[in-house]
Order: sequence, then C-alpha cells, then structure tokens
Amino acid sequence: MDDPILTIDERVAINSGRWFSSLSPSLRHDILRCAYVKRYKDGDLIAARGDPPEEWIACATGAVRVSSTSISGKLVTLTYVEPGIWFGDVAIFDGDRRTHDAYAHGSTTTLCVARGDLRKILSLHVELYEALLRLHARRIRQLFGLVEDLNTLPLRARLAKQLLHLVRSYGVPSLSNGSDIRISLQLAQEELAQLLGASRQRVNQELKAMEREEAIRIEPGGLVVRNRQTLMRISEADADK
Repeated sequence: MDDPILTIDERVAINSGRWFSSLSPSLRHDILRCAYVKRYKDGDLIAARGDPPEEWIACATGAVRVSSTSISGKLVTLTYVEPGIWFGDVAIFDGDRRTHDAYAHGSTTTLCVARGDLRKILSLHVELYEALLRLHARRIRQLFGLVEDLNTLPLRARLAKQLLHLVRSYGVPSLSNGSDIRISLQLAQEELAQLLGASRQRVNQELKAMEREEAIRIEPGGLVVRNRQTLMRISEADADK
C-alpha cells in the first residue's frame, strides 16, 4: 500500500539517521524531493532475490528482514534493517540482481528512490559519491566484525552482543520499570537463533541463563534488558577466552 506522505515520526526517523543526517541540506532535500513512500504489512515481500535493482530504499518505521533460503529450504536471516538505514544501493551500482530477499517485519514503511532518480542526484551532487563510500566502508567493517565474531566467540557472547545492538536500535523504556529497557522489535526465539546461526534450543538455554543472572527478562511479548552492564561483561568475558 502506498501513501505519498511520511508521518512526523517517520520523517524524524529518516532525518535523524546517522548517515543521512551527515549529508548537506541541499542533498537531503533533493533525495527527499524525488522519494516516494511504500507501506507494508508484516511478512509482505519488499524485494526478492533475483529482482533487478530498481529502487534505493530506506526503512522509515518497523524493520526489514534481509534473508535468503537455502536449497534445502532452510531460512537464513542476515540482518534486520532498522529505521533510518538505507539499503539496496550496491545492486544499483554494479547493475547486478538483488542477492537476498527483503520482507517487512511488523508494520513497515519504506522511503524509495528510483534508480534513475538516484543517478540524477549523483550527477548533481558529487558529495553523494563520497558519502556512499563512507556508508559502504562502515558496512564492510561491520561485516568483518560479524565474521570474526562468528569464528571466534561462543554463542553466549554473540547473543549478548546482539541483544546490546537491538537495545541501541529498538530499545524503549519498560512500562513496568523505567530502568529496564524493552526491545520493541518483536523477535521470536527462532528468529533470534537464525540471526546468530544457532539452534532455537541453544539460544533458549543461553537466554534463560542470562535471565538467571538478571541481565534480561523473558516476557511473552519479547525481551526486556535489565542490566546492560551485565550483558557487556558477558560479551567481554567470553571474548577473552
């Protein structure tokens, strides 16, 4: 479903994105001027693997699950794109087809720029080339960090780091206790396990251990982080082993 206007909260999410807010006012204006809004329900397909790169996309609200399915039918989730983050530009630059599927996770709004319009903006703003290089450099650093963690850290440490990331991206004060932080992104334990490349059973065991340590609280609606310092100690202690 399309709606031509971003809500105030959606516009704030786009404008306050770390990367987008670093652009010059004139460049931000030209991007927003030609951008259009798309709204999705939970589970809707946003872009499919093999699709031609027609759009540059930002998440405005909700989340975008980037994933793929193996030949055996196993779902592999790579990341959840949070509000304020842009994606899809790599395929536009190299002209190759999209390498992964993108689905709406919860009610999700995206802001899109057509490939042709992005090319026009690049011709008008040389600044955007350098900005995209910085964006890609950050992604490469994050990717190398994830690969290193996967090969060197135990699941317990990787889970703690993932929860800390989710708190930064989706943390909201808990209604029951203002010092606790609820992760507003609704992730089933199976979905969290897919992010970590582990089984649901092992992730469940580690979550229960963290709950016993009073680092988190497991609720029917999701996870509540009670002590970020404890999570940091878990990740750092296990990283030293």
